[in-house]
Amino acid sequence: MKVRSIVAMLVLFLGGAAFAQEDGIRWEDLSDGQRQVLGQLEDDWSTLSAERQMRLSRGAERWAGMSAEERAQSRDRFNAWRELSDERRQLIRERAQIFRDLPAEEQRRIRENFRNYRNMNRDRRQMLRDRYRRMTPEQRQRLRDRLKDRPRARHKGK
Repeated sequence: MKVRSIVAMLVLFLGGAAFAQEDGIRWEDLSDGQRQVLGQLEDDWSTLSAERQMRLSRGAERWAGMSAEERAQSRDRFNAWRELSDERRQLIRERAQIFRDLPAEEQRRIRENFRNYRNMNRDRRQMLRDRYRRMTPEQRQRLRDRLKDRPRARHKGK
């Protein structure tokens, strides 16, 4: 009998937790920092979807933990995002999804190549951009294939 009671309580508790997640996050359950960041949404909070509430609460938590410099950089990136055309934002979203669907090793390789590119001096980057723009689609694909298959040098400390 005791085991049944415990199982029943667990089912109710876990079911209640799942139900609460479907209903979203109550405004009162947000931390003080999250409520401060999301203050302008307080009146509309209960009308937002559970998914949107979750994304906003996570974003507010990250924001509350940022330094002033990190917040300024984030504001700049957000403003630049808002200035993009709808078509450009959609293209970026699609490419981001393609990237997320790649295997972890491929993502790592792409990040490393991008880091190497960003660390080049401006003239070298411009030369590479110009050379890439002059390539035919077939040449571009061959380059991508060659870079993908190229053995990577091991860095010290790895």
